[in-house]
Amino acid sequence: MTQTAGAASTPPAQIGALDRYFKISERGSSVSREIRGGLVSFFAMAYIIILNPLILGSGTDVEGNQLSIVEIAAVTAFTAGVMTIAFGAIARYPFAFATGLGINSLVAVTIAQQVTWAEAMGLVVIEGIIIVILAITGFRTAVFNAVPPELKAAIAVGIGLFIAMVGVVDSGFVRRIPDAAGTTVPVGLGINGSIASWPTFVFVFGLLLCGILVARRIRGGLFIGIVVTAIVSVIVEAIANAGPSFVDGEPNPTGWSLAVPQLPDSLGGIPNLSLIGEADLIGAFTRIGPLAAGLFVFTLLLANFFDAMGTFTGLGKEAELMDDKGNLPNMKAALVVEGFGAVAGGLTSSSSNTVFLESASGIAEGARTGLANIVTGGLFLLAMFFTPLYEVVPVEAAAPALVIVGALMISQITQIDLTNFAVALPAFLTIVAMPFTYSIANGIGIGFIAWVVMATATGRAKTVHPILWIVAIAFVVFFAIGPITDVLA
Repeated sequence: MTQTAGAASTPPAQIGALDRYFKISERGSSVSREIRGGLVSFFAMAYIIILNPLILGSGTDVEGNQLSIVEIAAVTAFTAGVMTIAFGAIARYPFAFATGLGINSLVAVTIAQQVTWAEAMGLVVIEGIIIVILAITGFRTAVFNAVPPELKAAIAVGIGLFIAMVGVVDSGFVRRIPDAAGTTVPVGLGINGSIASWPTFVFVFGLLLCGILVARRIRGGLFIGIVVTAIVSVIVEAIANAGPSFVDGEPNPTGWSLAVPQLPDSLGGIPNLSLIGEADLIGAFTRIGPLAAGLFVFTLLLANFFDAMGTFTGLGKEAELMDDKGNLPNMKAALVVEGFGAVAGGLTSSSSNTVFLESASGIAEGARTGLANIVTGGLFLLAMFFTPLYEVVPVEAAAPALVIVGALMISQITQIDLTNFAVALPAFLTIVAMPFTYSIANGIGIGFIAWVVMATATGRAKTVHPILWIVAIAFVVFFAIGPITDVLA
């Protein structure tokens, strides 16, 4: 067979085996495209190695204990690397894994306030085991298949807007206006309507560069854009000395969001993985009681279940991997492996790991198979040893790729019949709720509930799949979990 571009040094027999296993040619890709896609996905999502320790390490548990930021960073990279490689090798899709944002905040801000860290991670493990069981029995696949095509398209569009929102917020291009500012406007452009900072300027430069490269169909455009923008950010920091966004605990609005793009003093060191195995599966049930612990598991379960489902839908559509019914082939195996991400995250104290939205950046670069995941996962494992080197790339250099991906994903809206308001309203609520509430699960839940209500009100209740009714009712409970918990307390 003809060798794939960029792989001339690999023996033909090995290329053939690689191609057949990952279905590289069948999906219209090449080894070089998969490698580029894997690189882009890593750079787009590597910020989690810094952000997750900040979220989990910023809080204290019920006994006043804090997790070590250095140790969290190590297990975050380790778990992401292992799960990304496992998913790529088993499910063979280019969907990379990392700690789920939102779920880690729930663990740090809510659950750990009532139990110890080990007990909180034990609840994550239990939630993961339940998800694996639901996947093995086929229930997760059945739920996925029960979703109407219009809602699947709306989920993809909503994820596109959500991922773009993440990009513009992380870069400082859009910021929350403090309550003390005396205005009812919740967000604004930069600082007082101006980008007003060198890091945000770097983001704007990167956005325009990536946009031009993608528009001109330059091969490796997003990867080139991230690398060039990272180089520019190092030069800008050397000249402007913007510094971090927080200095001695005080906010520095014109600083870099997480990593400051400076040449590191050292290349790295041996990672500390001592948090692995620190989960307590029983402690939470004895400390706060089975009912309260069960509610926490239910909340984690629903958030993780539908975050993953929405992300699978969006990434599958973006990669053009869906079948003619809008379903992802080999879905059961993919969902089983995804469920183990929660188990792995709890066992390593990095919080539940799941499919990461930023994988869409690698897909936009051309990734179509699990080979891209092998590249991304390998880089995560290397990042454990070379964190200082990786930190040279700031969020502001990777965020432009997220906005470009959002622009690409919004094209799915053409698959929704917006002239039928019974369809348009649930789709619209699904789309806007994701970025506005900063949650994929919220958008899915609101969309499901609205779909059931509108179908019933227009005399189409019998067209709603029974599973959709069950899930909609579950989301009603999910959204009312606060009042329910207060009543039970």
